[in-house]
Amino acid sequence: MKDNSITGKITEKIFHPFKIWVEESNDHWNMMLVGGLGLIIIGVILVFVYRSKIGKTDERTSSIYLKSTYIMFAVVILLDMIFPKEYMWQLFFLFKYSLAFIAGGIYLAIRYKKDFLN
Repeated sequence: MKDNSITGKITEKIFHPFKIWVEESNDHWNMMLVGGLGLIIIGVILVFVYRSKIGKTDERTSSIYLKSTYIMFAVVILLDMIFPKEYMWQLFFLFKYSLAFIAGGIYLAIRYKKDFLN
């Protein structure tokens, strides 16, 4: 079933050449899988390191943690709209959550540098 909406056309233009490249060989598929796993490991480490540096939850840090979670949730929703759902959804599922963790970790790093290092 072809998606004729504007987001469907944009998604098709962006990800169809990517699909062709990935399906050319198993090496391309494995390269994308390892890249996604690497990104999710980096994102999870980034979030946990800065959560431990910021410290336990209190009235000051709970708003930072809530905002970080909000950013991660917004990235998941945004990438749900962008990534295709018909093909390679497992690979895009991995990239979606890895990018969400990285976005949340970057927010925590910025807040840590801004609020706790001064």
